[in-house]
Amino acid sequence: MRPVTEADLTTVLAMNNAAVPAVNALEADDLSWFADVAHTFLVADEPSSPVGRVRLVGFLIGLEGPGLAYGSINYGWFCERYDRFLYVDRVVVDQAAWGLGLGRAFYTAFAAASDGHTVLCAEVNVVPPNERSLAFHERFGFSSVGEQDTEGGAKRVRMLELAL
Repeated sequence: MRPVTEADLTTVLAMNNAAVPAVNALEADDLSWFADVAHTFLVADEPSSPVGRVRLVGFLIGLEGPGLAYGSINYGWFCERYDRFLYVDRVVVDQAAWGLGLGRAFYTAFAAASDGHTVLCAEVNVVPPNERSLAFHERFGFSSVGEQDTEGGAKRVRMLELAL
């Protein structure tokens, strides 16, 4: 794992948009904004990538809140309820790298950079269901703190927190 670079952004954008509906689609400008404001923006390289031909197999974008001018209703939900928090906006792991522990490594690294924050927040789709992510968050120790509908009811998310 390493911090994102500008050279990674095109690949991160493609990975993100291939993972819809587990995450929301992004435009290049959105991703540039995240690169500018993220508390933590990590990528993972395929361990066996030959030198000079690195292939990304995952990324995590983590924000802190409240305070960002971010239109996400999920981020807003946490801003209304928490004085200070870290927020996993999105994490994507290439299906070929599932089971290698990248999700746990991303979350562990983000939590380790907590800078005095005492809670890590995230949300996971329950409609359409993302059972794999729900199970991951439960194993990691997250607790459910609410649910809300998004996208006019097309999605429903479970709001989660983890004490740091």
